[in-house]
Amino acid sequence: MRVHVAFTPAETVRAPVAVVVDVLRATSTIAQALASGYRRVLCCADVEEALEVRQRLGEGVLAGERRARAIPGFELGNSPAEFVEPRSETVVLTTTNGTRAIVAAAASAETVLVGSLLNLAAVAEAASEPGTAVEIVCAGVDGRFTLDDAYCAGRLAGLLGGERSDAAEAAVRLAASFASAEEALRAAENPRQEALGDDLAWCARESVLDVAPRLARLNGSAAEIVAG
Repeated sequence: MRVHVAFTPAETVRAPVAVVVDVLRATSTIAQALASGYRRVLCCADVEEALEVRQRLGEGVLAGERRARAIPGFELGNSPAEFVEPRSETVVLTTTNGTRAIVAAAASAETVLVGSLLNLAAVAEAASEPGTAVEIVCAGVDGRFTLDDAYCAGRLAGLLGGERSDAAEAAVRLAASFASAEEALRAAENPRQEALGDDLAWCARESVLDVAPRLARLNGSAAEIVAG
């Protein structure tokens, strides 16, 4: 197995297996939603698209954020704590960075997994196939590198083992420089971190969910993610 880390979506090399990471908070929220009993999460790049998908389906919970703030008129934001009790079978989700990275990965990779610290071990197991090239794609913020996603990518790359690209090796060493996941996430220079509240500590918990969300299909232009 060869493991590569793309620290931003623009750096992707299109491996057969892509693991998208947006630890604060989209991929953490998706993992929590599916572990809690939602059947699927439809990831949309734009607010308008999410509204159209919800109208077309005639069911589902509208959820998402822009700049870490809940979207006016949507039923839920992007806090994983909001998804512990299912309100429907379907979540229609749009976020500033994470859902866009998932939709982009769906257009190029054969297999797309959704990774976070919450489901770290489960995703590592799902991605571990001998002879497979795995790319961990960090969603970042507005196309830029973020320490929180890089840390999560490094933890995942370390669990996967195999042959590492220089970027994957750098991520593993970066992750090893922190005493804990919460320390790493709090060290990130995220201008919207003050809006996260208790979500940062929630998302810093490692391997507490036994789900490996994966792309089932494209539902129109939305990426349909189901529990793996």
